[in-house]
Amino acid sequence: MNFHNKKKFVSFLKFRRDFQQYGLKKARSYEIILHWLKKHLSRNQFLILSGILVGCTAGLAGVILKTFVHNIHHFITHEVHFEYQIIFYIVFPFLGIVLTAAIVIALFKGQDKKGIGAILYEIAQNSSIVSNVKMYSQVIQSAVTVGLGGSAGIESPIAVTGAAIGSNYARTYRLSYKERTLLLAAGATAGIASAFNAPIAGIMFAFEILLTGVVFTDFIPLVVAAVCGSLLSRILLQEDILFRFYTREPFNYYNVPYYLILGLLTGLYARYFVVVSQKVEHFIHGLQLSRLRKAMFGGAVLSLLCVLFPPLFGEGYDTVKDFTNGNINSVIDNSLFRYFEIKEWTVIVFLVLVCLLKAFATSFTIFSGGNGGNFAPSLFAGGSVGFLFAFICQTLGFSNVPVTNLILVGMAGAMSGVLYAPLTAIFLIAESSFGYDLFIPLMIVAVMSYLIAKWFAPISPELKNLADQGKIFTHKHDNNLLSSLQTKDFIDFNSQIINENSSLQKLYNLISNGRKNNFAVVDDENKLKGILSLDDIRPYLFNENQELNISKLVKVPEAVVHLNDQLVNIIQMFDDTDTWHLPVIDDEDKFIGFISKSAILTSYRQLLKDYSS
Repeated sequence: MNFHNKKKFVSFLKFRRDFQQYGLKKARSYEIILHWLKKHLSRNQFLILSGILVGCTAGLAGVILKTFVHNIHHFITHEVHFEYQIIFYIVFPFLGIVLTAAIVIALFKGQDKKGIGAILYEIAQNSSIVSNVKMYSQVIQSAVTVGLGGSAGIESPIAVTGAAIGSNYARTYRLSYKERTLLLAAGATAGIASAFNAPIAGIMFAFEILLTGVVFTDFIPLVVAAVCGSLLSRILLQEDILFRFYTREPFNYYNVPYYLILGLLTGLYARYFVVVSQKVEHFIHGLQLSRLRKAMFGGAVLSLLCVLFPPLFGEGYDTVKDFTNGNINSVIDNSLFRYFEIKEWTVIVFLVLVCLLKAFATSFTIFSGGNGGNFAPSLFAGGSVGFLFAFICQTLGFSNVPVTNLILVGMAGAMSGVLYAPLTAIFLIAESSFGYDLFIPLMIVAVMSYLIAKWFAPISPELKNLADQGKIFTHKHDNNLLSSLQTKDFIDFNSQIINENSSLQKLYNLISNGRKNNFAVVDDENKLKGILSLDDIRPYLFNENQELNISKLVKVPEAVVHLNDQLVNIIQMFDDTDTWHLPVIDDEDKFIGFISKSAILTSYRQLLKDYSS
């Protein structure tokens, strides 16, 4: 061992001794090694290593979940005779939602925040700190829900799981907010990449959805995480589990009118899907039932839908693959429609009902107590709309209809309109179908659908409430910075107050014994009646009429801040009133303290400096 290697070895032993000495004696050996590497590697080198580790872990979680769900679906749909399948369709979806609700109540104490919105909230309001419970809770819940037939997708839970893995990894090694956010996004990226074996789509997902409004220049950890997740998916998953489509027609510019019409159809369908989702969510939340009974109700509705239309069972990817392979008869034979004579109108009615009811099946799955996301439902619905459109065109006598291409780009269109993520949708289908020559129709359909969705609602309805409350980041960067600050942190709870019936002498005593320039005038119940400043009092300081009441001097404040007001709105109040201090009251109009514009601006400047560094 040469001198240089001995020096490194001694350095490692010293680090290990110090590491154990300061309270982390129970740390796992690999954590000791990583702490040592963090100390000796450059920031970029350690972030790349971290991206690899987070990507592999999140990718493995995605592979395990996808394999579990696929095997259950394959057994029910391929190994069991149709008459027995009906029993599964009756029992399993109901059982999946009820069991998920019971697991949330029993194991996770009723904490069932799910979906991408919960992660966006943690990024904006909780310094990208995600509960370590989410590293496994989402996998368990979605495996039970979707594995037993819930009409939802596992991709959102996988993304949440990956985000939790990245966040907790960063916390373990005491990384900063920006680095923690980066690894959070890297984990989600790897999860999506493993679910679809589409690394570029995973990266687009991170940029389009998770990192909206977040300013940073590092992206290599995202790339390596996506590559690791996708490689694990490709190596470990069987061919029939992969989200892959091998058949398609070459792109012909003569078919552009088909894609323009399909872009309009998928955009309108995406809006329909979102509206139904909102209505069902409102309906279920309004039910005067316990959580478990809501799950039973939703499970019963879902089971009925799955019995009538088996393609609504689970993710539905196998059905879309049947569409692309021209096996519509096998899809219908696996439903009660098998008892009708299969003609053109039978297929059209069947597909129309499947498309319309998919929105209800997914909404009841998610909002009644199950766990899942809209990735798979939007892809399934888009593929069904594309196939329906192609089938109608063929029935009407049009020749050379690009059926497979319409299915593929229809998937991108519906996903773009439902998730407000056109780039993710475009690259996902391009990678999954090896259809890079389809970029033009993919862009036409995805962008049209996205613009139609934006025309109805500028912000994704799923995230609108959080955005309106300033709890997640948007494209307005200034508002994002302010939304990460909390109003209560800038309130002077030790502000000086005086009763409206007090004399001037008492006010003089308050001035001489205090250091404040502003005073709140309250009544006997501590409700705000007005404010005073030293400038207001100065003309009376040497007034011989000491019997003058405070009530004669008090003035109405230019504006009043409520405790729940957001800093964005408070800054606007300061600008509108041209003041530097405003009183804060609670819901009962009781005075809480003064808030200072200068304190907010100082914190804003520091935060801007931290983001820019």
